[in-house]
Amino acid sequence: MRPRRYSNRDRPFHMGYWPLERLPRSAAVTVSDGINLPQASTAAGPDSILPALQVYQALFESFLSGEAVSAPAPIPDDAQKRANNVKSHAYFLDVDLAGCCELQDGDWLSGNAATDHTHALVFVQELPRSPDPSGPADVWISGTETAIADMRLTEVAAVVAGYIRHLGFAATGHVVPHGDVDLAGLAVRAGIARSEGSALAAPFLKRGFRIAAVTTTLRMAPDQPLATDGPLVPDDPAIIDGIDGTRTQTHYDDEASRALHMGRYAMEEIKRVPEPTTLLLANEIGRVSKRGDFFKRALGGDMGEKPQRERNRFAFKHPYALGMRPLINGMVPDQGTRHPLQSTGIGGEISDTRRNAEAIKALGYCLGADFVGICKAEPYMYYSHDEIEGKPIEAYHDYAVVMLIDQGFETMEGASGDDWISASQSMRAYMRGAEIAGIMAGHCREMGYSARAHSNAHSEVIHNPAILMAGLAEVSRIGDTLLNPFIGPRSKSVVFTTDFPMEIDLPIDFGLQGFCEQCRKCARECPCNAIPFGPKVMFNGYEIWKADVEKCTKYRVTQPKGSACGRCMKMCPWNRENTEDAEKLRRLSIASPDERARIIAEDDAEERGARNPVKRWWFDLEVIDGIAVPPPSGTNERDLNIGRDEKLAKVQKLAMYPPALQPKGGTTIDTAVPVDRQAGLALYGEAELPDEARARANKR
Repeated sequence: MRPRRYSNRDRPFHMGYWPLERLPRSAAVTVSDGINLPQASTAAGPDSILPALQVYQALFESFLSGEAVSAPAPIPDDAQKRANNVKSHAYFLDVDLAGCCELQDGDWLSGNAATDHTHALVFVQELPRSPDPSGPADVWISGTETAIADMRLTEVAAVVAGYIRHLGFAATGHVVPHGDVDLAGLAVRAGIARSEGSALAAPFLKRGFRIAAVTTTLRMAPDQPLATDGPLVPDDPAIIDGIDGTRTQTHYDDEASRALHMGRYAMEEIKRVPEPTTLLLANEIGRVSKRGDFFKRALGGDMGEKPQRERNRFAFKHPYALGMRPLINGMVPDQGTRHPLQSTGIGGEISDTRRNAEAIKALGYCLGADFVGICKAEPYMYYSHDEIEGKPIEAYHDYAVVMLIDQGFETMEGASGDDWISASQSMRAYMRGAEIAGIMAGHCREMGYSARAHSNAHSEVIHNPAILMAGLAEVSRIGDTLLNPFIGPRSKSVVFTTDFPMEIDLPIDFGLQGFCEQCRKCARECPCNAIPFGPKVMFNGYEIWKADVEKCTKYRVTQPKGSACGRCMKMCPWNRENTEDAEKLRRLSIASPDERARIIAEDDAEERGARNPVKRWWFDLEVIDGIAVPPPSGTNERDLNIGRDEKLAKVQKLAMYPPALQPKGGTTIDTAVPVDRQAGLALYGEAELPDEARARANKR
């Protein structure tokens, strides 16, 4: 789809993606009885994804209610700031419209009044785009659009209600069909829909919609209802063209111009190559135990007492991330099986592997993935052993479906990259990815094919080589973070492996190696000096700018002024708003070194990477002993550190930890294996250079 013509740099995040503020309002609007919620237009067929959807719908519903923590968080008393905050939390989870209202006695359905709840956040989700009739995934998706939207709204309601409860206020999510409130009436009073006869209509949206709400004791400023006269999409150039940086009315035409399986971004325009742009010697890659992952090493005590103590809380130190944790953990049991299944024959004809691949991609995009690619599930992509019981893991599936979830440019624009919203950015992407991959793997199992999702919470495959081979990204200077040509490094990944036969994708080449060779901005801005200023090296069969994962993990797990860290993603020149200006960066794939140098210098000159206060929407809070309090150590407040690289490069010492320095296969999380940093430093100093490895490989 075309990038936006106008930037939304000056648009506060709580105002959302559509220009609701440009519509006339009227406090005199009353809610009439008998407004009908929008209904599904068609029924799902026997080959649909509905059974897989229902598993996740039921799971998310179980988290709609719960007990609030015992003490209120120190949030502003200003009711408007509170309303802006909760709307932003909903928009960050990708709802289309959000508004607030005060509750009235008539809002509660018969016998269900929660008398202490005083306010509601109400939000709308547009139905997802359907595939073309008889197109790839049509029999899977058609008729499930309402169920998909309801499931997503249930996820949002569960997370936002959980967030508010962690602030110390009562909160309950309400969704169709299990809500206790009149959702249509609340939507009208919250100014995100209006009644037109007995029907409910939402502004701007053209594909139908669904509604959910969170009722709460948290006092918030109410919105005014929409005026009852005038069009819901006024003939106003500011609205039609998106002058405020909002979505334009060409949004739907742009969607219609691309088949669903092609996705939003023109990945088909990126050059494909037979081999990755960085050397990969598959026969030299040693399979590693999950116990060797440095987050597992922190948990196992390999890096000392503090990283071990902080490992289980560092990503959930903020109440928003805590609202996501039950869903993330709850999805693990439904990730699937590694065992072969007997085909049931549902899902239509599956002999055409290209059409199968297009159908899988269409399903991924319909469910909300930003990028979908497919590769062979090579044995070296699998971990060798689990970390709980030390059991071996065999390579058990033929294919890997790899997806990237955007962490959100606007939120990252307002953050330092390592402040109190950082972990919530990651957790949102991990949660959404686990949901999408879990449903897709579940549907493959419904068709009789073995399939297993591999999420952040539980994975038996290493994602990076799969991302690389599925053609979604190239190796970047950040090292263990790969970079996509449209959203840069600003993503989290999820994978599901399966025996469902599909045509695979090829790796990509968009000129990134030359760019990262010249640019050192991520290394300059890394808080712990873990990203190399120097050249790529060979590590366990891979050509890579190898970051010091011990330094990185220690900082992310133990840093006291934020939750986790994504500063390298924030600072990368490829992390850009999706406007026409971003197109010139992609043209660097054919640019000269001088042109690349100019663009890199321009990135600093334009202060890209500095915090944009307009986009800062969250409250700085730290959960300590179950209660949200002002962070005792404060908040990381970083902008650009131009010139810092010269000093850091001189003092930088990096260690690497190949399989020989990792816990042996069979080691469990209960056994500490101290990190041998001196050996890691020595190995980095002795590391083979890629040209040497190529020359050696060519002699065979």
